[in-house]
Amino acid sequence: MAEKTATEAADLKPVVERWPEYIPNKLPNKNYVRVLDTTLRDGEQAPGGSLTPPQKIEIARQLFKLRVDIMEVGFPATSEEEFETIKTIAKTVDEETGYVPVIAVIARCKHSDIEAAWGSVKYAKRPRVIIFASTSDIHMKYKLKKTKEEVIEMAVSSVKFAKSLGFKDIQLGCEDGGRSEKEFLCKILGEGIKAGATTVGIADTVGINMPVEIGELVSYVIANTPGMDECVFGIHCHNDLGVATANTLSAICAGARHIEVTINGIGERSGNAPLEEVQEYSGLYVQPHKPIVGDNCFLHESGIHQDGILKNRSTYEILSPEDVGIVKSENSGIQLGKLSGRHAVKGRLKELGYEIDDGKLNDIFSRFRDLNKQKKRITDDDLKALVTC
Repeated sequence: MAEKTATEAADLKPVVERWPEYIPNKLPNKNYVRVLDTTLRDGEQAPGGSLTPPQKIEIARQLFKLRVDIMEVGFPATSEEEFETIKTIAKTVDEETGYVPVIAVIARCKHSDIEAAWGSVKYAKRPRVIIFASTSDIHMKYKLKKTKEEVIEMAVSSVKFAKSLGFKDIQLGCEDGGRSEKEFLCKILGEGIKAGATTVGIADTVGINMPVEIGELVSYVIANTPGMDECVFGIHCHNDLGVATANTLSAICAGARHIEVTINGIGERSGNAPLEEVQEYSGLYVQPHKPIVGDNCFLHESGIHQDGILKNRSTYEILSPEDVGIVKSENSGIQLGKLSGRHAVKGRLKELGYEIDDGKLNDIFSRFRDLNKQKKRITDDDLKALVTC
């Protein structure tokens, strides 16, 4: 008889009893590293990688069987379908064995996002909200159009609001932290901790940092952020230069005790640090998320990223596609899909020669969303058909 695998529900029951007690802002010991899997959120931002609700629920169940500490399962403010899918995951994912993972969702520094986060994930036994604030000069200037003081106020207000709704597990992350002033990172994270954040961290959002840089940055931020001894520090690395795993390990060596990963490293552009490798490819086939030269490296499907790219490409790209021989095509720029917003749809229609007023755009965008439920990628021909039909 074949030996049962460790991921079967029956085998998990005795393991659950030995699992360390979970306290949001404390670790069971100084060497314990919490693993947050973001396949269902950042992984789904891989161009063409959108998932149906049943697929997301099934993947959540499988991640549960892997016993990851934290599952980041989506962005509830993006759509009613996403909201309801997250609610289903929050209600059911831990019902098989009694093992209780943290179920996390992401939110911008907007009260409406945080309300959607609470409404969708409050059914989980251990709900968490991940609030992110853009902290690099380029993001604050071009994307947010906010001063440092205003960004700090947004972050603090958001953490306090999340706490007022009922969140006891609040993570504050610095988007584009790898290109941010380290003194500013310490300031905003310190204020976030004071407001109630239980986990704080930085993201190398555009994958520009090298391992030695990440190590030095993490060491500095941990040592110079007020209140860090009452909080868990984390890292979120992207793989644009092929060093996300190395950067994550460097961060751990420097003191990070919360890491964020995806199955197979899938994610926005070139992906994230991989949780596991499931196959090796021959040199004849280039993976879509291969750093620098893969088909997805200069494609953006997330609505937030698309908005930034439309304002200034350097918000989410550290190289020009032309620098590596990629001419403008459907393999560079905006990839329209499930996570795209009105701004991206309108921008692409304008490139195709269509000037659309807001009333017509609302109708097109509604049918665009319906089409997305049938197709992972929306082509230019699809868009033209939506305009003319």
